[in-house]
Amino acid sequence: MNDHPASRLEMLRFLERVQLANLERTRRWIAAEGQREAERRRGEQARPPEPDWLIEQGLNGRAPVYVHVGGCRMAGKRSKGVARDQALRSLAEGVDACTHCRPDAALGYLEG
Repeated sequence: MNDHPASRLEMLRFLERVQLANLERTRRWIAAEGQREAERRRGEQARPPEPDWLIEQGLNGRAPVYVHVGGCRMAGKRSKGVARDQALRSLAEGVDACTHCRPDAALGYLEG
């Protein structure tokens, strides 16, 4: 066993080793976070575009109950994207327009 206290130079070298280990760990964290961020961006780019219009089906899965603007937060899980003409046709056939996103106004649909 060594009875003499560590010299100042030995303590500084120990500190340097600790700091280098911390720096390497931080660099690994940065690399991992960069990879996660790149994967998130790739996922966003690969996501299909949001439909312009949605038809929400009832519980039976057949009868439409609401027409929504695409991206409406009130659209239920039983919603599917449709073309503009289908959204207009559904409104004309009596399917209710969502009172939150107002697809009837966005489509320029006037009951008549």
